[in-house]
Amino acid sequence: MIDVQNDVMAHAHQRDTVIANIAALVTRARSEGTPVIWVQHSDDDMVQGSDAWQYVPELTRHETEPLVHKTYGDSFEGTDLEDVLAAAAVGRLIVTGAETDACIRSTIHGAFTRGYDVTLVGDAHTTNDQSAWGAPPPEQVIAYTNLYWRSHRAPGRTAAVTDAESIAFPN
Repeated sequence: MIDVQNDVMAHAHQRDTVIANIAALVTRARSEGTPVIWVQHSDDDMVQGSDAWQYVPELTRHETEPLVHKTYGDSFEGTDLEDVLAAAAVGRLIVTGAETDACIRSTIHGAFTRGYDVTLVGDAHTTNDQSAWGAPPPEQVIAYTNLYWRSHRAPGRTAAVTDAESIAFPN
């Protein structure tokens, strides 16, 4: 779960629906014994410990669940994420969070190039409207990311997109 923080989600496209989908996935993952890993971004605008930096109140991390702090878009860069995944014997990532056109995109590519199978949850990631700066509207950014990730290929790895309700956790 990437960057579902107050500041990032304040004006995110379909905020409440995305958070509800993530919350349902977290509940299912926990009940099935699948590790839930929290990734939390900080920078000059989102200072660690500030209200903006906190995860949204609808999601509560259990103390036993790893928390990865990052300062780059790719959740692997400059973090201990690979160590956390190795310790949990994780080879397939199920990715949710924000923002689609930044940290989500960077992380799914970063994971894939590091050899992980990556499933993007198509209805559990979102972004803010960057169209004032020339980007497409959020719904198009999300739809395009889902479209191209479905077709992503590399030897020995799988990329997939599925909706939250259809996610199958490993036994």
